[in-house]
Amino acid sequence: MLLIDEEGTVIQGFIPPGRIDTYLRHMIPGSTYRLNNYFGSKNKDVYRVADPDVTISFSWKSVLSVLTGSSIHFPEDRFRFHGYEQFEAACNLKGDLYDYIGHIKLVNEETLNEDLVLDEAKIASLHRILVHVRTHDGPVMKLYLWDNAANVFCEKFKALGKPPSVILVTAVNPKRFEGAFSLSSMSASRVFVDMDVQPTREYLAWLESNSEVANRVNAEIVTKAETATIGELLSYMKQAEAKVAWFECTATIDDVVRDSAWYYIACGGFRTKATKGPTTLMCKKCGKTEITGAAEYLTKISVYDNNDLASFVLLGDAGRDLTGKKASELVESYYEANEGVGDGHVVPVPQAMIGAIGQERTFVIKISKHNLEGKTQALTVTKVLPLQVPAPGRGSDENVVVTLTAVTLEGGNQEEGSSIANDEHAEEGQKRVSDVIASDEAKRAKRG
Repeated sequence: MLLIDEEGTVIQGFIPPGRIDTYLRHMIPGSTYRLNNYFGSKNKDVYRVADPDVTISFSWKSVLSVLTGSSIHFPEDRFRFHGYEQFEAACNLKGDLYDYIGHIKLVNEETLNEDLVLDEAKIASLHRILVHVRTHDGPVMKLYLWDNAANVFCEKFKALGKPPSVILVTAVNPKRFEGAFSLSSMSASRVFVDMDVQPTREYLAWLESNSEVANRVNAEIVTKAETATIGELLSYMKQAEAKVAWFECTATIDDVVRDSAWYYIACGGFRTKATKGPTTLMCKKCGKTEITGAAEYLTKISVYDNNDLASFVLLGDAGRDLTGKKASELVESYYEANEGVGDGHVVPVPQAMIGAIGQERTFVIKISKHNLEGKTQALTVTKVLPLQVPAPGRGSDENVVVTLTAVTLEGGNQEEGSSIANDEHAEEGQKRVSDVIASDEAKRAKRG
């Protein structure tokens, strides 16, 4: 919680899980209370949401009472805004979580217009919404709204009957996601738009008076991952000072590995690998003993560019970027067309994947800890960019010259309260990839 006292000081509040039902059901945001018998403790250094380095914690002796008739004026809200430079300096440090406000340029990479409709099925599947936001005349930033924040944005979008112009999100985390610098909502983030609160109303007034400045977009979007060739990626992995990093790599798909499963069965909620119980599927991540399993991509392909070859592994949504279909759709279609096949049967690589052989695509690649530790040379693909339509008169065999600058993430940091949608699941996917590739390489060694 954020608590504001009579002097306007904002401090972080905490109710232990075992006492939530006792206190939280009586609390209304914006109401005034007196709290007796609490204790203070030092804040953790990660994900702070207030300036003081202490937290007020409720104990078993705490007494919370409504304070009525008070003449003390408490501010309704208190925000801590940051701009691009401050967020970039704090990227991946897991430090204080500040608030961000700006005007919306894109929603899920679609421009704002009166006819824009949110694809709620896709949002529910991805557990996120991507909003490109710009503060005044600053650079465009990627803002990811996860889970509840995405749901709140959808509700506000529908309530307005049109796309909102201004967005304010509290407690955002600056980090690298899918190779690009971005802001990411947390479980405690709140979302406001247009006329919701005073800062959004003030920003909306500025926007209406400065439409020319607001509509001017910088030619260089700062959220793009660095580019690299296959040779440069392999060379980077050998460097002693190399760290976890993302790159964009353009390569041609040579083949799809077909002697191993191209998908895995995951928990529908967390996308972590499901395990078989006595009679049902279980998920170690969410702790449920009965889950509905769903197929997710874990597909190994071979690619080449110039004179270099590499193995890429399409993980999660990257497979859908390439084929245009969910893994679960392809698996279900196969079983519908082959009714006599048993549940334990491995579905062959679908034509939607085979059809991509020969295509030149741009992949967002994550150099993982498993690559740097030498456990596997296979590189994980977190995103496949859409096919580019060649410009008139341009030959298809022109070479693309790229340079390498690493974008690093110390230790593969993860954040609390996110989906795969977040790095927690990406890291778990990395482990699955490493295990699968290690197994394949061991088999090839035995054959040789």
